[in-house]
Amino acid sequence: MNKFLDENNFDDKEANKCVGIHGAIFDVDGTLLDSMVIWEEAAVRYLNSLGLEPEENLSEKIMTMSMEEGADYLIDHYGVSLTRTQILDGIRELIRGFYEDEVQLKPGVEQVIKSLASKDIPMIIATSSDSACVTAGLKRLGVWSYFKGILTCSDIGKGKTEPDIYLAAAKNIGSKPSETVVFEDALHAIVTAKNAGFITVGIYDSYNQDEEKIRKVADFYYKNWDEVSKSMIGK
Repeated sequence: MNKFLDENNFDDKEANKCVGIHGAIFDVDGTLLDSMVIWEEAAVRYLNSLGLEPEENLSEKIMTMSMEEGADYLIDHYGVSLTRTQILDGIRELIRGFYEDEVQLKPGVEQVIKSLASKDIPMIIATSSDSACVTAGLKRLGVWSYFKGILTCSDIGKGKTEPDIYLAAAKNIGSKPSETVVFEDALHAIVTAKNAGFITVGIYDSYNQDEEKIRKVADFYYKNWDEVSKSMIGK
C-alpha cells in the first residue's frame, strides 16, 4: 500500500505547512484510545461489582443489544433487583470511571498528534461515545489541548452510518472533505467517510473483526500508529 500522504512528505515542505491536507478528524474508541475493552466488558464488570458471576458469553450477547435491552437482560437472567434506570446509571458510572482512571492512548498515536499539530493542521474528535468521558480521559493523558473540539453522534443526532458528523467536524475546523483525513477503526464509519469524499485511514484494533474488508475500503490502512508516523515523515 502507498505511504500515507506520500505526495505530502512532511519533511520536504515549508515550516507549519502540509500542502493538500488542511484538517484531521479522529475517532476515539479503538482509534485514539485503547478503550474497546470497556464496551466488551461493561456488563461483566457491573455484575462483578454486585457480587454476581456472569455467564461465559455474556459480553457477546450484550454487544448485540441496546443498553436498555442489556439492562432488561440482567434483570431477567440474573435477578438483579434494581430498576432499568438504576442499572444503566451504574453501568454509565463504571464506564465513566474507566475513562477517567484507566484508559490509555493507543501506542504511537501521541507522536502522530504532535506531528500534525507542529504543521498547524487542525484536529477534531468525532465519536459515538459520551463527550464528558472522552474529554476526561484525553485530559488525563495530556492530549486534549491538541484538539479544536469534540463532536458526538448525540450532538449531531445521527450515527456514523451517515456523513453528518464528519461534515460538521470538517466545517468546524475549516477544511473541505477532500482535504481532510479521517482516522477510524470501524468498517461502517470508514465507508461513510470515504463516500462523503474524505481521505480515510483505517487503524487496526484487536476488537474489530473486519480487518480485511477495511483494507479494501480505506485509502490507507495501518496495523499501528508507529506505522502511520513512519509513513507521514517518509522514513
